[in-house]
Amino acid sequence: MDKYLVKEETREALSMNNQLTMHNGKHNEENSHQEGNPHQCKQCDKVFKDKSYLVKHNRTHTGERPYKCHLCVKDFSWINQLKIHMRVHTGEKPYECNECDKVFEGKTALIIHKRIHTGEKPYHCSECPKTFSNNAHLKIHLKIHTGERSHQCTHCDKNFTQKSNLTSHMKIHTGEKPYKCNQCDKAYSLKKHFTIHFRTHTGEKPFQCDHCSRAYAHHSQLVRHLRIHFDDIVYQCSICNKAFNKKDYLLKHNRIHTGEKPYQCNLCEKAFCWDNQLKIHMERTHTSHFMDLGASTSTVIGRTEKKHTGSETSTEKKMVINYSYEDTNWAEFI
Repeated sequence: MDKYLVKEETREALSMNNQLTMHNGKHNEENSHQEGNPHQCKQCDKVFKDKSYLVKHNRTHTGERPYKCHLCVKDFSWINQLKIHMRVHTGEKPYECNECDKVFEGKTALIIHKRIHTGEKPYHCSECPKTFSNNAHLKIHLKIHTGERSHQCTHCDKNFTQKSNLTSHMKIHTGEKPYKCNQCDKAYSLKKHFTIHFRTHTGEKPFQCDHCSRAYAHHSQLVRHLRIHFDDIVYQCSICNKAFNKKDYLLKHNRIHTGEKPYQCNLCEKAFCWDNQLKIHMERTHTSHFMDLGASTSTVIGRTEKKHTGSETSTEKKMVINYSYEDTNWAEFI
């Protein structure tokens, strides 16, 4: 009974808070009026059909967060964000997936979740063929290309692209082992090590050989097995341990780590890791030039390769006609 009363009081307080917040928001919007064209952003030149939309947009530049939660320290730029956040306190999850039994606090979270069922990955990496179901995962992936590792360990020289990875790593130094096996007395600092161990109990073998029916619990076991099919010649990446049956595939894959971009557009300053990326760039960005040359859909234009002759470097520009990149499985390189 007490729990019910508390929840009702919370809902009433939230309703009053939302009304006050929305009222204050109107004053904020009125006070935010600037001289000049009220519908065009002076920071990025975006144009809006209504003044209120411009006011809301300006908060992306100013960092203003006028909508504050009275139950915690969180604040937000837009009222809808606050409304969705309030469901954390009420426990309300009105958005339900019609494919499974999962429910969500916000519509955006449901849309992202549904891509698990549809396989949709609308966010494309500009540096490689990888695609992602949400923008957050794309931003994390891009750090592989930029080399950004802003999260530094204070106990050793390791650094990480994500804060969560640093948090997991710190457990090695503290000795904390939160991942305990319920089948035996073993415990682990990192979840990935626990997951590998637990396969000894479940018998799970997720690493399947593409050339026979064998499967393995650990990736390194699959790499060793592949030597049977390729006469002991397996080219393995020293950074991420991915293995290839051709040296050329490994060299192409390594560009992800080194940042090498040997295919340069001769119409702009863009450069790419692989030739099919250059072709796509030419078709999408320099469409008129591409069509004027009468190139077919399988033509690569403006490919620039750097050739080294002694101590000097020469640049040769050439057109490669009828290059069929569709037959290449570029996903194998990443």
